[in-house]
Amino acid sequence: MFPETRTRRLRNGKMRDLVRETSLSADNLIYPMFVDETITTSQMTESMPGVERLPLSKVADDAKEAADLGIPALILFGIPSHKDEHGSSAWGDEDIVQKAVREIKSELGKDMLVITDVCLCEYTDHGHCGMVNFEKGEVLNDPTLPLLGKTAVSHAKAGADMVAPSGMMDGMIGAIRSALDENNFPDIPIMSYAAKYSSSFYGPFRDVAESGCCFGDRSTYQMDPANSDEAMREVELDIMEGADIIMVKPALPYLDIIYRVKTEFRMPTAAYNVSGEYAMIKAAAQNGWLDEKKVMYESLLSIKRAGADMILTYFAKDMARILK
Repeated sequence: MFPETRTRRLRNGKMRDLVRETSLSADNLIYPMFVDETITTSQMTESMPGVERLPLSKVADDAKEAADLGIPALILFGIPSHKDEHGSSAWGDEDIVQKAVREIKSELGKDMLVITDVCLCEYTDHGHCGMVNFEKGEVLNDPTLPLLGKTAVSHAKAGADMVAPSGMMDGMIGAIRSALDENNFPDIPIMSYAAKYSSSFYGPFRDVAESGCCFGDRSTYQMDPANSDEAMREVELDIMEGADIIMVKPALPYLDIIYRVKTEFRMPTAAYNVSGEYAMIKAAAQNGWLDEKKVMYESLLSIKRAGADMILTYFAKDMARILK
């Protein structure tokens, strides 16, 4: 008891560093990249300051910059020139993500892990993550599964190191695992967006990726923010279907979910520090209300402390510069 016990003894200078329980390094970061088939020069988005949509000609250079900062992995999102009801620009050998994968791997080889987002929302003209029955206004689960499998295989053929299904269709991990195995890609791992919530924090992403819905919302397939036990069930099902890494999205409002996933399943666990989380810090910093670097570091450290082994974040390059 005080005064014999003084916890402040361990909070000064190098002593503070010595007893630190959680550490953050560039090795924990995954850099999201947007490649846009419709542009020839990089373009900023107002709602996400510092985040660019890149033309195909710039993706390898941007990936190299991330690699030079010590970031080990990136995740690719594609913006196609053609969108249709089925999202058919998602799986062609000469579509935008497939071309971007080849560009990056040709330049960097094994120096950068290339992960690809596997979903249809960026490629459909209705903006939903699967096939749609327009008469009922319903997103169809089972007809979507083979299209996700076909998309994942096309990414693997292009040279992707990992696929990351984000559509929250029931059975999608099993369908993708089977498709990869049947096409001689048994060693391609799957990072599943297993606990992906129907969140209001995704708005700026949809501005960048041009993937807003033309009707309804995604609440019939993404999770209710009120539920945590359901997340454990989703994670367990995805592990049983063959997921190698489990993701929680968003991150900061769901630190309790990250903690539960890590402690209950002991699986490699990812967290997505999403666009709304990023945009709020940027906006507050631009108004002089917060110290951007300190809040960025504290936010990412809290995600790591909750149990995440890796963090997808738009702050990846900025954080890596500080850590470097």
